[in-house]
Amino acid sequence: MPLLQLSRQSSFFTGVVTRRDALVGLAASAWPALPVWAADVTGNVTSLLSSGGCVVVLRHAATVPGVGDPPEFKLDECRTQRNLSDAGQQDARRIGAWFRNSKLPQPRAVLTSAWCRCKDTADLAFGKHTVWPALNSTFSDRALQPEQSQLLRQAMAKIPARQFEVWVTHQVNISALTGEVPAMGEAFVLDRKGRVLARTVFV
Repeated sequence: MPLLQLSRQSSFFTGVVTRRDALVGLAASAWPALPVWAADVTGNVTSLLSSGGCVVVLRHAATVPGVGDPPEFKLDECRTQRNLSDAGQQDARRIGAWFRNSKLPQPRAVLTSAWCRCKDTADLAFGKHTVWPALNSTFSDRALQPEQSQLLRQAMAKIPARQFEVWVTHQVNISALTGEVPAMGEAFVLDRKGRVLARTVFV
């Protein structure tokens, strides 16, 4: 199935993702929660997820301003992290409403990074999450990315037909898989071979 074509007027699409791109991509104040180029692909995405054998790789919803995490960051303490903004919490709830209104079956799994902004996105959208370290951010240690990407691709290959999973993770991880830079709250639908079938902000 061909990649769904969306308008690419945004500066998100720069080809090779450099470290500068990653820094810009993580700046919460740099991008709107809903990109101006977003197209309505609800019917297409619904059809893909109904067919299954795919994964929704979702970047966490919008956060308070910042890049990366504060200097006092601790993975087991949400108060030390860059967390969802009020708008991001609303976006996560909206994403959950999109899934409910689409009458899709429940995801086979809702897996997330251990970062609180990812767990909170999943909980607000789907009411549940399971932490999977392979989805953890590699922003501070890019040497981890090849192994984590390999684990993600291996898991994709095992998703059965008529079922799909939701993975909530970070820009750097999604860019490593797709070569694209997602907005906060944006998702890619990938098939079992890791090919991008669609991208959406669930509007």
